[in-house]
Amino acid sequence: MKILVTGATGGVGRLVVDELLALGATDVRALTVNPTRAGLPAGVEVVTGFLGRPASVPAALAGVDRMYLAPLIETNAEVCRMAAAAGVRRIVDMAGAKGDHWQAIEDGVEACGVPYVHLEPGEFMSNADLWAGQIRAGDVVRDGYGSAANAPIAHADIAAVAARCLLEDGHEGRSYELTGPESLTRRERVSLIGAALGRELTYVDLPHDELVQELEASMGEYAAWYADGLRLLAEHPQRAVPTVAKLIGRPATTFAAWARAHAALFGA
Repeated sequence: MKILVTGATGGVGRLVVDELLALGATDVRALTVNPTRAGLPAGVEVVTGFLGRPASVPAALAGVDRMYLAPLIETNAEVCRMAAAAGVRRIVDMAGAKGDHWQAIEDGVEACGVPYVHLEPGEFMSNADLWAGQIRAGDVVRDGYGSAANAPIAHADIAAVAARCLLEDGHEGRSYELTGPESLTRRERVSLIGAALGRELTYVDLPHDELVQELEASMGEYAAWYADGLRLLAEHPQRAVPTVAKLIGRPATTFAAWARAHAALFGA
């Protein structure tokens, strides 16, 4: 069984390759725009290409039985049609919550007719890098909606679920909401980063308009959209669901463990 992993340089795709190998897969092909940067293990077949350039995809699809599909809305529908024409028999895609910005990924997969598994992760733990510059510079984090709570997930846990959905039977036609094991406020996450660093960090809760101004430096035109999302989370916190642990047979990664493992990002 030949398995294609697209986006194999990305934060999730690269880990999907490792998970497949750990689970005993022996015929893994990786599509990556930068094979050197991906640092793929020996024995993985590497094809240079990018989902955003569909003309580079057919060579990667030849002979493939199952595919992990990285999220790229602009060319998703075309790539899915190509996968169907190439004879791919299962697509495991990474999208997002039903009905949000990433719904186009699931729509394109379903329209192509290939049996699918939809992975619907919430916020990534790695999004905490938004605070990295401030934490490296001092002990104060200027942010907003400190009470906004969600259950962020580690890249490694998404990859672990994806690998099992590629290898195991019984997942086709399912949509899996994926979260971390606990819902945390933004203030709590900053505190856990501080604990991982052995420092006490102060969270400054900015008013909405000041938060948008603070975010514009890193997010540009998306700053207002992001701040509006935080306001909604403050009103309607995201709950944690146990899906990851049920699918991979171990507890999902806690944010505290993630922060300790990535302390260098914040200047440790």
